[in-house]
Amino acid sequence: MAEKFQAVRGMNDILPEEAHAWAFLEAVLRHWLGQYGYLEVRSPILESTGLFTRSIGEVTDIVEKEMYSFVDRLNGENLTLRPEATAACVRLAVQHNVLYPGPQRLWYMGPMFRHERPQKGRYRQFHQCGAEALGFAGPDIDAELMVMTARLWALLGIKEVTLEINSIGSAACRARHREKLIAYLELHRSELDDEGVRRLHSNPLRILDSKNPAMAHIIESAPRLTDDLDDESAQHFERLQFLLSSAGIPFVLNHRLVRGLDYYNGTVFEWTTPLLGAQSTICAGGRYDGLVEQLGGKPAPACGFAFGMERLLALIQETQSITIPVSAPDVYVVYQGEDTQPAAFLTADALRQAGLAAVLYCGEGGFKNQLKRADSSGAGYAVILGEDEIRNQTVSIKPLRGQGQQQTVSLTHAIQLLKQERTHA
Repeated sequence: MAEKFQAVRGMNDILPEEAHAWAFLEAVLRHWLGQYGYLEVRSPILESTGLFTRSIGEVTDIVEKEMYSFVDRLNGENLTLRPEATAACVRLAVQHNVLYPGPQRLWYMGPMFRHERPQKGRYRQFHQCGAEALGFAGPDIDAELMVMTARLWALLGIKEVTLEINSIGSAACRARHREKLIAYLELHRSELDDEGVRRLHSNPLRILDSKNPAMAHIIESAPRLTDDLDDESAQHFERLQFLLSSAGIPFVLNHRLVRGLDYYNGTVFEWTTPLLGAQSTICAGGRYDGLVEQLGGKPAPACGFAFGMERLLALIQETQSITIPVSAPDVYVVYQGEDTQPAAFLTADALRQAGLAAVLYCGEGGFKNQLKRADSSGAGYAVILGEDEIRNQTVSIKPLRGQGQQQTVSLTHAIQLLKQERTHA
């Protein structure tokens, strides 16, 4: 017996009964982003490894433990399956001089890859949707991104979410704070876990992001970065809070929110929910004003966010916040006798040209079997062709859902009736 292959662990197949939910969510996201003037970009899933080590930071979980990197045996290039898309989006913008006309609002959607322990809401291949506002310096764009996401939750009927915000200031702010934080953590070195000790001098801010409950009291009493903000950073953050309050967007100040990637500065934020267990963050983002220059472009401010689509779908299914339309054809075409099959092909095509989704029965099977297949397809109606219908240039319409009588009419009239029924459904 031939070897039976399975999908790679943590990289999941999306089956037909799930794919329609994905397609529905993707359509909602496209419309929502378009309403705010964001334009779609698509970057390759493979990028140079250096793009991520330079932008994300070498002393981060992603670069140290999670990236799928390899050397291309054909040309010796160091390549990585993208673990996130902000760096790729900025690389795209720099390479193609996208900012030449002025600031740009961009969005993307697609698969990302991280070597993590698979669990609910966290997979090795996962999908993200993100928005990046490049070239905008003010707190108004920060606020717009948060208002946008708040509107998305409303569109999807998701209510149990909390917006957490913080400011990690400029590089100079963080340098001053870093000295205070290291001095404080050194006093508690014996209470730090192995990861905390390892990062004490290389990336102490990441210790504040630890989920280890044994370190919670140390983290809670640690110096606050917001106490070391310069005037410009403090004013930016205060204006952001004013704009959010003016827009009626509730938020929580989380002084321990730092985000895990080195390119962040200034505003950082997360949307969280208690409904998905340990994977509480459903959307995260912030400013990264130095990244465009860092990747070879002219200096330009930037801000953005991304969210995992698997997590968002899980939240929709968990709360049943909205009804995802069932994917089913409008009509299912069946026929009696082989001689009627050519007419059935033509009829099905005429229905499609009129804008209806029509499935034609193919394969062996009697008329009763065809009707069973029509019923199981989820279609609202069966369009039946037999010798009488062909002789009289008519079709029979049989309702498959609810009440209604079978009727025989011309194909033109049938199309009108079926389109009216679909409009009222």
